[in-house]
Amino acid sequence: MARNNDNNKMSREEAGRLGGEATAKNHDKEFYQEIGQKGGEATAKNHDSEFYQEIGQKGGEATSRNHDKEFYQEIGQKGGEARGNSDSDSSDGKMSREEAGRKGGEARARQRD
Repeated sequence: MARNNDNNKMSREEAGRLGGEATAKNHDKEFYQEIGQKGGEATAKNHDSEFYQEIGQKGGEATSRNHDKEFYQEIGQKGGEARGNSDSDSSDGKMSREEAGRKGGEARARQRD
């Protein structure tokens, strides 16, 4: 057990780990979903759109640092496929969702090169 030198007390790290383990033993998935939802609602009440834009940008930058060109191509293609091919045969001159997803993934990958 990790102990501080101050009176042989438990470190914060150790206390947090033990507390987390005890909580996990006593609660199920629904408990975590409920507290997650409450936390999300509280965050939404306390922050504006600029907050979400900033954390979204930070997340995007972190993802960009951790993934390569192929990752963006793959998620772009998957996104397009998930949206379906229903409008790919459209004759109104608009790009299909699949094509837009693929092109978006390719464009993001080119930015990383």
